[in-house]
Amino acid sequence: MNQQIPIKDVTPVPAKGSTTVDLYASRATNYTRAFTGLFRNIRMVGGAWLFLLYFGTVWLNWGDRQAIWWDLPGRKFYIFGATFWPQDFVLLSWLLIICAFGLFFITVFAGRVWCGYTCPQSVWTWIYMWCEKVTEGDRNQRIKLDKAPMSGQKLLRKTAKHTLWLLIGLVTGLTFVGYFSPIRDLLSQLLDGSADGWAYFWIGFFTLATYGNAGWLREQVCIYMCPYARFQSVMFDKDTLIVSYDPRRGEHRGPRKKTTDYKAQGLGDCIDCTMCVQVCPTGIDIRDGLQFECIGCAACIDACDSIMEKMDYPKGLISYTTEHNLSGQKTHLMRPRLIGYAIALLVMMGFFAYAVSIRPLVQLDVIKDRVLFRENENGDIENVYTLKIMNKDQLDHVFKIEAEGLDDLDFAGKNEVEVAAGEILSIPIELSIEPEKLPSSANKISFSVRAVDAPGINNDADSRFIGPSVR
Repeated sequence: MNQQIPIKDVTPVPAKGSTTVDLYASRATNYTRAFTGLFRNIRMVGGAWLFLLYFGTVWLNWGDRQAIWWDLPGRKFYIFGATFWPQDFVLLSWLLIICAFGLFFITVFAGRVWCGYTCPQSVWTWIYMWCEKVTEGDRNQRIKLDKAPMSGQKLLRKTAKHTLWLLIGLVTGLTFVGYFSPIRDLLSQLLDGSADGWAYFWIGFFTLATYGNAGWLREQVCIYMCPYARFQSVMFDKDTLIVSYDPRRGEHRGPRKKTTDYKAQGLGDCIDCTMCVQVCPTGIDIRDGLQFECIGCAACIDACDSIMEKMDYPKGLISYTTEHNLSGQKTHLMRPRLIGYAIALLVMMGFFAYAVSIRPLVQLDVIKDRVLFRENENGDIENVYTLKIMNKDQLDHVFKIEAEGLDDLDFAGKNEVEVAAGEILSIPIELSIEPEKLPSSANKISFSVRAVDAPGINNDADSRFIGPSVR
């Protein structure tokens, strides 16, 4: 017999003597309980890695500069040994598309695990909740503290909590700005007051944003502000792994002693301890069925498994499972939608890697003079061009310049120039040819630049050689 997952009716009850329903409800503080378990340990390891990546990478050096540095004034983006320019913006677009498809793939496979384990909002919120536990105590202690009148101890605990929150926000904001302004110089400038005003503004902005989002808004961001919470359900299917309560095993709920023959009383494995609710960061009851507020963090699984272990019941009353499995049907792990996302993701990653590998380290732009052509003192037809050579490499190079496309084309100007790393050099070039050797009034020509010391670094650009009408 198939049993449907229960769905909770959350429609407010009209007040007495009223026929209208007020859909607004003020936020109720969510007091989460501390817990331990497998998925909490996984989340802590993942969070530690993300924190190390975010806070540690900014201090790495590459040669004489910061390893990762988004130099906005210089319009250069350094990522270890590679330098990217605004002309490489298409690569960033591709990277964002790949990340989107990666999110789609993981959502179809395992629901909102991105939210529960690696979303910055969730990771910072868990850290802020830990600070809350350290300064104010666990769930029951915090509830009692908030209900108590103001006292010296309460003020001290609240001050300590908000101080820790602000310090974490400050370090977060400082690190973020440090990716755009080298953090070692930024710190010294902040200390002596010589930093740019915008640095102070953005550090303050991200400090308060972190403090507000992770400290005060918390689950409100996940439920109301995050668009992913709204559209992720369209990517779910009945074979998606989701955090679910098994009603076939858990119902009917009820408290009992450990030694009681609860099955004889018509009870299921759920002892109705509400631990799954008390540890939930969004404050939902997973026993009410699949809800968009669930971020797939598995906190309820850890809490429930610990209770099942104490009661000597089998674990897994709440688990990562599928709707098909809950209804007694077979789960299909490999299905067309999942395979399609996987193929699209692999193909795009392959193209992205190829595009990065063949990215030219020298950019050549040709600007033709506004004067279409002119006749020089030798009677030859002459065209003037400005070549802009951008050295994207992190080494200085000597580039050889050549032009081709017409026979007996005379080249006037520097044919070898040295361009420093990250420099854009403008070179005037004059090309001339005898009038009778022009095949037409508009002729295609090509300029090329090649690094003398590294022939693999080269590029070319097309232009036109204009002359008088040929009859």
